[in-house]
Amino acid sequence: MNFKLVRTYFYFTRGQRAGIFVLFGIIILLQMIYFFADFGFDAKKYPDKQKWLSLQSQVDSMKVNEGKMLSKSYRFNPNFITDYKGYKLGMSVVEIDRLLAFRKENKYVNSPKEFQNVTKISDSLLNAIAPNFKFPEWVNNKKESKEFKKYTNQAFAKKEKIILIDINQASKEDLIKIYGIGEAISLRILKQKENLGGFVSMEQMKDVWGLSPEVIENLNTHFKISVLPSFKKLDVNNASLKELTQFYYFRYALAKEIVTYRSMKGKINNVEDLTKIKGFPVDKAKIIGLYLDFN
Repeated sequence: MNFKLVRTYFYFTRGQRAGIFVLFGIIILLQMIYFFADFGFDAKKYPDKQKWLSLQSQVDSMKVNEGKMLSKSYRFNPNFITDYKGYKLGMSVVEIDRLLAFRKENKYVNSPKEFQNVTKISDSLLNAIAPNFKFPEWVNNKKESKEFKKYTNQAFAKKEKIILIDINQASKEDLIKIYGIGEAISLRILKQKENLGGFVSMEQMKDVWGLSPEVIENLNTHFKISVLPSFKKLDVNNASLKELTQFYYFRYALAKEIVTYRSMKGKINNVEDLTKIKGFPVDKAKIIGLYLDFN
């Protein structure tokens, strides 16, 4: 190695050496300023900062309350639990499917115990979710009624006799006396009677929206059809398309099929002829026939 060549790289003039010393001095001065000087911001220069810090606790408490509100549980009817709702409640897929299969049979659970019998959920899960169950009023009224009957005087109960009322003569007050029927449903039944001109069978209670099988059973124990009501029958052979459509059991599509059938086949002699028409509700043929005139 040529040391003389290397030595030339470290050779400085007097001016260069002076510049190097000055540079080192500046570096040392800056390091001392960095270690000993206070670069913190004066709180007095930012008076709003203290104000916002004092409000931070209030903001945190509001967030906590908001979280509680979002997590608040609401009461619900367990008969209408969806897949997502069941998952959120902690039910397994199998347990949810058992409930959905039960509901497909048009059956209802009316108590937490029945819900557990159908779904087979554990006792711990039932205890956790049952307080939020909300069943219809008529279910609760029915339970209260059964409990009350346990304490009635049997000798007095034997003397009680239910007097059947003709459903076509029943008033709103008569209907409301039945457990499960409120003012809205009683008015719905009366409106249905008005649209038909009168009921001809207690089977027509199944057509009233909002009536459960249990309520219909209660209606059958208190009401009946004593005499067929007097109303103007629909002349099925001469009625216009509009008149047929206005009949409760006929919709536009069926009314149109009836008009087509008349034009192609001729006179409709009885309700059996109507059952041959596409879309005719065969299961209600006997009831519908009482409203029709085939002359």
